[in-house]
Amino acid sequence: MALETTRMKSQILHLLACLRFGIIGARGLPPIKRKNGRLSSHPYCVARYGRKWVRTRTIINNRDPLFQEQYSWDVYDTTTVLIVGVFDNAQVEESSSGGYKGVNIGKIRIHLSDLQPGRIYCHAYLLLVLQPSGVKKMGELCLSVRFTLKSLTNMVRMYGSPNLPKMHHRDPLQILISDLQFHAVQIVAFRLSQMDPPLRKEAVEYMCDVQSHLWSMRKSKVNFYRIMSALSIFITFWQRFLYVCSWENPAITLLANAVFLLGLMFHQFILPAALLFTFFSIVWNYRHRPTHPSQVDIKISLTDTVHPDELDEEFDTFPTSRSSNLTMMRYDRLRCLASRIQTVMGDVASCGERITALTTWRDPTATAVFGLFTLAAAVMMCFTPWKILVAMVGLYTMRHPKLRRKTPSFAWNLYRRLPHKGDSVL
Repeated sequence: MALETTRMKSQILHLLACLRFGIIGARGLPPIKRKNGRLSSHPYCVARYGRKWVRTRTIINNRDPLFQEQYSWDVYDTTTVLIVGVFDNAQVEESSSGGYKGVNIGKIRIHLSDLQPGRIYCHAYLLLVLQPSGVKKMGELCLSVRFTLKSLTNMVRMYGSPNLPKMHHRDPLQILISDLQFHAVQIVAFRLSQMDPPLRKEAVEYMCDVQSHLWSMRKSKVNFYRIMSALSIFITFWQRFLYVCSWENPAITLLANAVFLLGLMFHQFILPAALLFTFFSIVWNYRHRPTHPSQVDIKISLTDTVHPDELDEEFDTFPTSRSSNLTMMRYDRLRCLASRIQTVMGDVASCGERITALTTWRDPTATAVFGLFTLAAAVMMCFTPWKILVAMVGLYTMRHPKLRRKTPSFAWNLYRRLPHKGDSVL
């Protein structure tokens, strides 16, 4: 019994802050066409934070509704998201027996980590919806958010604690069990449909992003550009390094050589200097810190440059409901894209197989040459100070173009001649 009590106490979450959230109103909402041809709008809002769902009252036939409703939640983790959706209540005019179908007007996401403690955020957030014809502005939603910090000690402790329960780390869920999320959403939708007033299933699925895992050419491009943006700092560093090695500006190259030699002489200051540079970069970027919570970015989402056919494919049902000719065209396009990815994956595999071939004697001559080189390098490193070796490698890499050969180096030629298993694939 004492052991169970100790485990329960260790799993108690510490209260970090209090989130006070107010739905002021909306403006510029579009009119919805009914079955009888009448244009009207009966909006209501749904907010979700963690396991808690709240719903506002429905404003009858008003495109600029004022809700003026306040809510508050206890926050135990700042790496969470508050989701607010705006929907149209079609049940007001259409009988439930006939099967009413509401309209998703839009939703926004507010990351609690973006909020500054103690500050009141009163902003109008754009409601954007992606449709087969493109992105469409559905109006604005006025919200007031305040994040009140309760304990700074618990806040700092939270960043060092795991964001998932201990059971997940002992027995993690596999990727093959990802369909559990779909069943969980169905259970939540069933429970909320029994409430008064009921919340329709489509609204729950829209709030939970049930279809976010479906294939989309646009999202694939977005993820690719996100990867390139994350790696841009390394790409920029490599380009600057090649610029220094090219001697296009001798002054910069000589300065880089001098800094390299000074760093080699006073190597004990390299790590502190790097940490200080990071600290001053953080201080410098404080001036450009975001002052508002992040919103949907049309440029990052590529909704302004996406091809209409790719957008139509994104809204296609599963299985497809389009014509056979259009489906064949999209299939061929997907095959072309997959062939490029297949080629890149094969090249990456070949690079790894060439490295492993250095020690596996698949090419006896190349393995013997590499073995003699490692033996000679080991003997030389035992009797040569490491500073001299690093200086020789650095100066050799940044040598003048007149001292370079136009052809690849010996090491690169040896690497390219190593065998790989690409020829063994049927």
